Amino acid sequence: MRTEGEHVTGSDQPVPFGTRVRAAMDARGPLCAGIDPHPGLLSSWGLADDATGLERFAMTAVEALAPQVGVVKPQSAFFERHGSQGIAVLERVIATAREAGAIVLLDVKRGDVGSTVAAYADAYLEPRSPLFVDAVTAHPYLGYGSLQPFFDSAVRNGCGVFVLALTSNPEGRDVQAAELPAGRTVAGAILDHLAAANAGATPLGSFGAVVGATVGETGEDFARVNGPLLAPGLGAQGASAADLKGVFGPAVRNVIPASSRDLLQAGPSVRGLRAAADRIAEELSAVLG
Repeated sequence: MRTEGEHVTGSDQPVPFGTRVRAAMDARGPLCAGIDPHPGLLSSWGLADDATGLERFAMTAVEALAPQVGVVKPQSAFFERHGSQGIAVLERVIATAREAGAIVLLDVKRGDVGSTVAAYADAYLEPRSPLFVDAVTAHPYLGYGSLQPFFDSAVRNGCGVFVLALTSNPEGRDVQAAELPAGRTVAGAILDHLAAANAGATPLGSFGAVVGATVGETGEDFARVNGPLLAPGLGAQGASAADLKGVFGPAVRNVIPASSRDLLQAGPSVRGLRAAADRIAEELSAVLG
């Protein structure tokens, strides 16, 4: 199936991720559907907390959501906890969701140095890998420059990287709000790096920031990032569609609001999941336009 997120161009160069994610958001709306096979959700769906229950849960979510939302976001940890069988399910989720036309953003939050980051990039952002996805989340706390292998692979293969900046968990503030010698916060410096990396890109840069929908007013100018802004925290974590304008201001059109538990609690029926996605999409549209 040819999709808004297609990698293919008429030349040897892949379509940049920023172009693809902008097209997907415009065509299908900004909602990012999280696929988080949490043990509690498996139980609420009447499924066992094993590889069989995982597969039933994840593939039902993909069947329901991947054909209608712009972005799906599997949380890798909930697949990894089932070992090799769980990774096999994750591979199937990735392939099936992409075939259905969704952009797949794998929530792995990887970060390291040197050859280790290069190996992570090979795992997720190289087409030869069975875990090849459109984008990944990454943390910069070994230094923003340590993520360079991710950025290099992303550019080469038309992929994206979402770097943690202002996360929704309260503990994150101890690091992210810390001030550097120049007076900029750690989070602000990360946003500065992303703005520089995305400078001049149209319609959107390929390197995004993760900014929790629950963080409130920050004083940051997110529009200058010129990249997609992943905003987890919608629903179960307490944020609503109305909160997004207060956090992101004029950059709200670049926001990809993510809903996981609030959305997945509507299962196990495909119809229920699709209805919940439609409800959330309507709430976003009413606020964001």
